[in-house]
Amino acid sequence: MINESALLESQSLRGSVLDRTNVLDRVKVLSLLPDGMHVTTAMAAAYFEVAVKTLESVVEDHRAELEASGYQVLTGTRLALFKRASGIQSRSKALALFSRRAVLNVAMLLRDSEVARQVRVYLLDMEYLARTQPVENSAPTDLPDLDDRIDQRITHILGKTVVPMFNALIETSGEHRAELIALRTGVQRIERRLHQHHSRLKRLEGIRDDRPTIGVMAAMDAMNGRTFERHVAKLLIRDGCTNVVVQGGHGDRGVDIIGITADGRRLVVQCKRFAPYLNITSPEIQRFIGAAKVLYSADVALYVATCPFTPEALSIADEAGITAVHRGALEEWSAGEPLRILE
Repeated sequence: MINESALLESQSLRGSVLDRTNVLDRVKVLSLLPDGMHVTTAMAAAYFEVAVKTLESVVEDHRAELEASGYQVLTGTRLALFKRASGIQSRSKALALFSRRAVLNVAMLLRDSEVARQVRVYLLDMEYLARTQPVENSAPTDLPDLDDRIDQRITHILGKTVVPMFNALIETSGEHRAELIALRTGVQRIERRLHQHHSRLKRLEGIRDDRPTIGVMAAMDAMNGRTFERHVAKLLIRDGCTNVVVQGGHGDRGVDIIGITADGRRLVVQCKRFAPYLNITSPEIQRFIGAAKVLYSADVALYVATCPFTPEALSIADEAGITAVHRGALEEWSAGEPLRILE
């Protein structure tokens, strides 16, 4: 089995597993640009939950390797064509893009990210299973069912057949007793390690099953503003809110949805379906504060966005009692996790 430290250090080992990009979505949903193929530096940094500068440092140190796996920087005519085709609104004269292979490559280089570490763990477990499965039952792009794993079958044979055989031999042998005891100890050690490996994979799959359905954010990114507002309204109703009315549009006075929480509090919501590489800034929060607190006298005010909030915007929202539902929180909410403010 490939060791994680070897994966971090060896470019050839990293290259041998670059096709297993499906592990990215098993650990955390990777939202793509509208072209369905790339992410920006900011989007990749958000996926790994690190600063953009951290990711830029990885690119600087391993640029040639990342370019070979699909990293590129668009400028000039290529950038203009890409903006036109994807609908990206950016004044930058250069745009760095990562393919899914390049994102996986980053996961095998980024040391200071828990998400990257989880990707490596999942990747190594998949590679181990692919190497140890019989050829006729191999499934290189996905994990097999738990009951079919070869490590379980080997563990069963070791515990039920091999170890008892050694016990019988030890009882009847005199000359080779010490050697047989040493061999039995080695077999029992292997049995324990296989049990541990099985438990590790089971934990990983349990986490994966609790994660949002792959593509939930991509689906929201594809919505128009009105459809997104209706989606948020459905989430509110799901969480017990009543009298939910979508009023976004001309004359909404800065509030897209109104309603009543399950415990009777007055609720207002502002919805922003922005591209994931943009940010909600403090002036936008300040405008919403006026509408929510002054015009509507809201008890609960949600600012729901498909993008991150700037630190200053988050600080102002917290001081004013506004609940900022950023991209990550929206992903969890859409997948079934209730908002605490509504409970």
